[in-house]
Parts: sequence; C-alpha cells; structure tokens
Amino acid sequence: MRTLLVAALIGAPLLAESNEPAKRLEESAAVFSEITNTPDKGIPNDLIEKAHCIVIVPGMKKGAFIVGGQYGKGYLSCRRANGAGWSAPGTVRIEGGSVGFQIGGSETDVIMLVMNQRGADKLLSSQFTLGAEGEVAAGPVGRSSTAETDALMRAEILSWSRSRGVFAGIALKGATLRQDVEANQELYGKKLENREIVTGGIAPPAAASKLLALLNRYSPRESAHK
Repeated sequence: MRTLLVAALIGAPLLAESNEPAKRLEESAAVFSEITNTPDKGIPNDLIEKAHCIVIVPGMKKGAFIVGGQYGKGYLSCRRANGAGWSAPGTVRIEGGSVGFQIGGSETDVIMLVMNQRGADKLLSSQFTLGAEGEVAAGPVGRSSTAETDALMRAEILSWSRSRGVFAGIALKGATLRQDVEANQELYGKKLENREIVTGGIAPPAAASKLLALLNRYSPRESAHK
C-alpha cells in the first residue's frame, strides 16, 4: 500500500506536466475565440482570411530571469498546401523583446498573423528574431483593415496583444521566436520540428480540435491577396 501511495504521489506532478501542452491548446483556442467574437475591437476578418499562418501565445509573462524581457509558450498553425484548412499545431516559445506590457498587467495574450510565404518560411525555421529578420508591424483593430498603411502592406508579420481586457496592435521587435521540440514530443509522442508538423501532413492531436475548428470556422480557405 505504501509503495502504491508513494508511486501515486511521485506520478501526480508528472501527469500534470504531461497535460500542460493540451491545457495550453485549450487556452489558445479560448483567446482566439474571445478576440474574434468582438469584431469591433478584434482582428480584422480580412486579415485572418489572407494570413498564411497564425501564432497564439496565451498568458505571456514578464520574466524576472530575462532582464527587461518576457517569456511565453504557444502554438502556430499554417494553411495546408492547397490553401484549404489549417495544419496541426506546432509549439513555439517567444522570449525577450517588447511585448506590450505597457498597456497594463504582468500577463499578456499575443496573436500574430504571418502574411506571406517568406514570413512563413522564417516562422518554420528553428528560430528567428522579430523585426531583425522579418518586417513586423502592429496590426490594426476593427472589422476591416481598409485603412492600410505602407508599413502594414510591407509587413510579413502583424501582431496584437491583450492585457486586462485591452486589445491593441503591437510591434514585437526584438523578440525571439523559436520552435519547442520537447513540447512537440509531449504533444505528439515523438520529437517533431514545426516544419515537419505543418508540411508533413501530421494528424493533429485531439486537444487541438477546438482551436482548429475555430480557425476553419473563421477562415476555411485562404483568400487571394489584393
């Protein structure tokens, strides 16, 4: 009996940890749902329809261990090769840079849209620095992006943050985005790079069903860029 009790106590944290990627997928779905359900203050629908990929980082935190920086983990998904539907999610980590904590709070949800193939290729590399290796701009807020600026038209990545209920476009310059192979292993049962997941036709885990259903609901097929 004592042996079983000790095994249970030791196994409990491991079980909780193993469920962490699935929990974060649910949080990512909730963030996307809440933002898209407030179109007057959310991401313009036409930008979602034109996007090649999306990145969602729920609850990004200020990190005392990163001087003046932040840390968060989330997921990316990209369009399938024919432009219809979204790929299984790959895990990402974002570190450092300025991520909009100035709008209040110590925890911020971050969403990025990757608007062209060049940006998607950088996103699927092992790591890259936003702003240094790709044009990134604060995304517009509202029903449509008709008031497009030159910066917005040139940007490979558009980004937004939400903290304490305030949603706004932010420029994520200086932040490093990298794939998290270890978290992918927890989610898929084997080590996979994000490019393998996105382009290799990997079947999504059950925990991703809610997020993928939302993405397919709001943008089932990539629209043509103007």
